[in-house]
Amino acid sequence: MKILKIWGEELSERQINELVRSLKEGEIIIAPTDTLYAIMCDALSPKAIERVCRLKGINPEKTNLSIICSDISQAAEYANFNNETFRLLKEHTPGPFTFICKSAHALPAAFKRRKMVGVRIPAFKGVRDIASALGNPLLTTSIQYADEDYGTNPELIEEAYNDKVDTIIEGPAGGLTPSTVVDCTGSEIEVIREGLGQL
Repeated sequence: MKILKIWGEELSERQINELVRSLKEGEIIIAPTDTLYAIMCDALSPKAIERVCRLKGINPEKTNLSIICSDISQAAEYANFNNETFRLLKEHTPGPFTFICKSAHALPAAFKRRKMVGVRIPAFKGVRDIASALGNPLLTTSIQYADEDYGTNPELIEEAYNDKVDTIIEGPAGGLTPSTVVDCTGSEIEVIREGLGQL
């Protein structure tokens, strides 16, 4: 397992290029976000998605999957949203929100079967830069942890996931409050999980 240390929220160009190469090869990573540390992979790599789902015990046909996008323009390629949803994204991203939207045809089969996708544009700049350099979103799911220290301390996260992922980005301490989840697929916008973000 490789460890990439960062200070603050930015990765160097060398680090980003290294991560993009590994993601395109189907590798999976753990990285900080503006909420919890998260497991990530190339959202267009079926092999990598399968690895992440197996690691988390996720059945992609029964679980809503989320993607991290670099910005609203990238999100619009993979999710369909109306004017009201666009306004919400414009007002509240980058930030600690997951917006549940109807998925677009550009997403792979793992997403199409669910017909919905969670869109994240986190305030943490490093992961947005990775998605931008990759040219498409990252699949994301929060890490699992036995106690709070293993959810927030990067060194303990490394210990727990040493033989399970390919790279860990060691940044600042993580949080324990997840993103606020907003369902944008119905006739009215609905907050379905209160988290760090406030609408």
